[in-house]
Amino acid sequence: MQGDLGFAKAGGVGKKRPNPVNLRDVAALTLAPSETLITLIGGSGFLGRHIVRSLAKRGYRIRVACRRPDLAGHVQPLGVPGQIMPVQANVRYPDSLAAVCDGAHAVVNLTGVLYSAGAQSFDAIHVFGAEASARAAKAAKARLFIQMSALGANPSSPSAYAKSKAEGEVRARANFPGAIVLRPSIVFGPEDDFFNRFAAMARFSPALPLIGGGTTKFQPVFVGDIAQAVTTLVDAGLASGRTYELGGPEVMSFRELMEFTLRSVERKRLLVPLPWSVARVQAMILELLPKPLLTTDQVELLRTDNVVSGEASAEQRTLQGLGITPRGIEAIVPAYLYRYRKAGEFSAPAF
Repeated sequence: MQGDLGFAKAGGVGKKRPNPVNLRDVAALTLAPSETLITLIGGSGFLGRHIVRSLAKRGYRIRVACRRPDLAGHVQPLGVPGQIMPVQANVRYPDSLAAVCDGAHAVVNLTGVLYSAGAQSFDAIHVFGAEASARAAKAAKARLFIQMSALGANPSSPSAYAKSKAEGEVRARANFPGAIVLRPSIVFGPEDDFFNRFAAMARFSPALPLIGGGTTKFQPVFVGDIAQAVTTLVDAGLASGRTYELGGPEVMSFRELMEFTLRSVERKRLLVPLPWSVARVQAMILELLPKPLLTTDQVELLRTDNVVSGEASAEQRTLQGLGITPRGIEAIVPAYLYRYRKAGEFSAPAF
């Protein structure tokens, strides 16, 4: 039988043989990756692992540059044996970047921090790191360099995070002419730090805070769509120098996102408006923790809407412009927030 690698019946009628194996599945598992190498700097994190998977499906060889490759073994099963290799590098040490960019067709810098902490400061990672990564990509004669930024990047912002992201974009393009910049809104996915954080809070806290009244608008974007965008740009291989703003299909206020989170975890909690001044005082205390839940810089960042601009939409510098139909939170988020319900996956349907 065509497509059947099972053993023939042996010893007469009635002997059961193994289930047949699909030849196409065997071919997919043994397909050798191409010789085209992509380097992902900071590729072992939440966003990186999804990009690794997307690129691996396209057959690229992938070098995952990270500070602790011994803790990045989770990326290797995302491709075939030998296709994905974690290697040591640190954007604060430019010499380490030269080696990981050597021979790369494209280099993608994904490094970023949500708050400054010691050597891992905004300037060190977002500014100096972007500059060093772009310079290494240029020296390695990579055809493409992609800098992952953020939708709130603005040199005039009162937020140090937003200012450093904007400066990183400038430094990247100064060192790699034609560098592409991606600016996503809040990114959601199974390991995200937004919906998971507030869903976890809802398990124990009787209320969730609405910072600034909860009126700030966001356009949550699925991590898989960002990964597809990176892969599409790598496939094209064109150093266009464009800035893409990546958002999902829906614009929602902070309050609406909290209401959606509570519906997903099937819990009733108070939503308490928190004036900016009160939020800032609380942040001053919380940012003293080793891993702060809120910082004063994040409070400043929340004062500005985080949505795709009209200019980007008009110029097709969006997911849709890349031929990608963005997926919304309703279709994806409840599937991984169920674990925060009272009985987890065994909870009775809410309807």
